[in-house]
Amino acid sequence: MNIDHLRLFIRLASTHNISQAGAELGLSPAVASAHINKLEESVGVRLVHRTTRKVSLTQEGEAFLPQAENVVDAVDIAKQSVGGKSALPSGVLRVTAPSSFGRMHLIPAMKSFTEQYPELSVDLRFSDSIVDLVDGGFDVAIRNAELKDSSLIAKKLASDRRIICASPAYLKQYGTPKHPNDLKDHQCINIIGIENWLFNVDDKVIDIKTRGKIRTDNGDAIRELCVAGHGITMNSMWSVYQQIKSGELIEILTDTPYKSDTAIWVLYPSSRFVAPKVRAFIDFFSDYFGEPPYWDH
Repeated sequence: MNIDHLRLFIRLASTHNISQAGAELGLSPAVASAHINKLEESVGVRLVHRTTRKVSLTQEGEAFLPQAENVVDAVDIAKQSVGGKSALPSGVLRVTAPSSFGRMHLIPAMKSFTEQYPELSVDLRFSDSIVDLVDGGFDVAIRNAELKDSSLIAKKLASDRRIICASPAYLKQYGTPKHPNDLKDHQCINIIGIENWLFNVDDKVIDIKTRGKIRTDNGDAIRELCVAGHGITMNSMWSVYQQIKSGELIEILTDTPYKSDTAIWVLYPSSRFVAPKVRAFIDFFSDYFGEPPYWDH
């Protein structure tokens, strides 16, 4: 089985166009079509449906795709193991990330990332649910907390400082809390399941049970409700940094910071060698976010 045929098949699965997939690999349409025919002959099944406008994968082709990617990854890793950084990242990089973080901090970087790694294509899946990395066929996952799955490796990409904030209108009407205990007399907008807020006060940790008329399961909603003046919220700086900068929100209780050990982690399957496309993602976004990250300057 020819590795170049597999690379072409992987690009074909992404572009749905034999001419385009071939052009990306420096092949004429006729040669690209011949390579796909040879690949189908070697595996003994039909992998693609061909029409006059585009091609699509057959059921067998869909099942074969992740295996083809694994083979190409294994070859790239093998090259990397003996040739240092000579193996260029290629293929499809499948990424899953929380919805808000993905839209705010991954999408703006995609143009630079794909220009730096032109042989890579990226499949982004955004969900606030915890998606199984291996069963979902993902190469990397972005998480706000380090998972305990021993089959995964977790690397910190950036810090995740959490703050207490409110809108100027709310603070003007109801006053500014000076101590965490004062929150008991205020409307607090909570993420469902996190009604107890922890603070570092005089070298001790205190636990404040907050209350409010509104709670939600969505971080974007928390931020927008806070901007609208519905109450005080605890939120990640990466989520509210633009509103803090514009003055729509004000950070409060800075002398008694919120206690949080959270960070932005990238998770990937454990293996002896890291696939070049995974290494490319980690290196790029570690540099892109910075430390401290740009949202916390």
